[in-house]
Amino acid sequence: MKAVSDTARLPLDSSARRGVLAYLVATIAIFVLMMIFGLLMRAAQAQAFGLDTGLFYQIMTVHGIGTVGAAGLGGAMICWYFLRHYVVLSTAVLVLNLGLFVTGVVLILGGAFLGEFAGGWNFLYPLPAMSQGAWSNGAAAAFLLGLLLIGSGFLVFYLDMARAILGKYGSFSRALGWPQLFGTSDAPPPPAAVVAATVIFTMNIPGILVGATILVLNLVSLYAPEYRIDALMAKNMTYFFGHVFMNGTIYQCLIAVFEIMPRHTGRPWKINKWFLGGWTASGLMVILVYPQHLLMDFVMPEWMLIVGQVVSWVHGLPVLLISVFGTLANVHRSGIRWNMTSGLLFFAMLGWAAGVFPGVADATIIVNQVMHNTQWVPGHFHTYFLLSLVSMLFGFGYHLMMDMHGDKASLIDRVGFWLFTLGGFGFILAFLAGGAAGVPRRYAVHLAEWLVYDRAGTIFAAMSVTAALVFMVRFLRNLNKGVSS
Repeated sequence: MKAVSDTARLPLDSSARRGVLAYLVATIAIFVLMMIFGLLMRAAQAQAFGLDTGLFYQIMTVHGIGTVGAAGLGGAMICWYFLRHYVVLSTAVLVLNLGLFVTGVVLILGGAFLGEFAGGWNFLYPLPAMSQGAWSNGAAAAFLLGLLLIGSGFLVFYLDMARAILGKYGSFSRALGWPQLFGTSDAPPPPAAVVAATVIFTMNIPGILVGATILVLNLVSLYAPEYRIDALMAKNMTYFFGHVFMNGTIYQCLIAVFEIMPRHTGRPWKINKWFLGGWTASGLMVILVYPQHLLMDFVMPEWMLIVGQVVSWVHGLPVLLISVFGTLANVHRSGIRWNMTSGLLFFAMLGWAAGVFPGVADATIIVNQVMHNTQWVPGHFHTYFLLSLVSMLFGFGYHLMMDMHGDKASLIDRVGFWLFTLGGFGFILAFLAGGAAGVPRRYAVHLAEWLVYDRAGTIFAAMSVTAALVFMVRFLRNLNKGVSS
């Protein structure tokens, strides 16, 4: 199959450029703050200083939901920026989503730090309404309403994406490249960004609707205690939303790899049947696999746990393989121009591949029963998140702020890169080693025999945070140069 020509791209107007810059600033600022929160928690567990237990769990709640939200915002920024080259998206919707996001963040921070809400990112029913005096219904309502506003913004965002893609390509199947996949058309397939975005809005629209529904039901239960929700149904809805949305953020960030790496290698990204089939398969399996998070819930229907177990072994492989091997093929003997952007994007593929092993292990029932409530789980999650997703976001930031204007990496950039990569790997290994030793997750206070893992994790976390601060300063200093098409 032929690659889609760059001549098909549509230009970005000035308002779109300003919108992308606003997203970049908001995303990086929230991420750096959440990384600092993570460092504080690890340092407190390492007994580097005293931290009130209630405050620890408030920080943990904000850290969890804040990193997921920032990932969603950053992924949406990347997806919108590149997709806008091929279809006509609404800048007004882009701005609306950011406005609702910021408003939601204010409510969440108020609920957590002023109202002392500490129910965790997953707000599992009936915990928000049963705090035993730890927080008020008003604090819980502020947190839940903030999430609802953020979800509403993303829902409108993905609906606009669907409108633009289906309006241009005429059907869902054509946008996914099914005529080329099944050999019924010799026309060039859709660009990689269009294929990925189609899978993303197909996943996220139902995921967000389910998430919004359980948020509303939780809000009702706060002020109508006689109103009861089936707790198992509520947990299924919550994790369906969380799993789909989180996978969607990674998939959106992958578009940066598809679009930017070819500019450094001088080779087009190959869109073949493996690519098209892999995206279709992964989109379907992401929707089916969420019961892997509920393997310890023995009251779940057995068939759902079997589906979650089986699909968990393979659901990420299609997109992972085509992305990692596609990157390697694109780079191999290309004479690539290595810089901060290409280095971070390439490292992100390494991080994603590395995250498969602890993730698949935890999704295996016999391992899950032992490891799920240990630090193994934040270890495998942070492998995907920190080493892969955050690397792609920082790589995209360098692409916007430096590559387009001919700037070269300085010594401080290179130091930041090695601090980030080495610190990230060390941080992850401390979590995984702690999990293998049985250190529990979510404990604010740790036993003496666990401190070696906490202290190692704190040192490596400090390295990653320092690198993130370097990246943020570099981006902010280059803001005046703007964003090119």
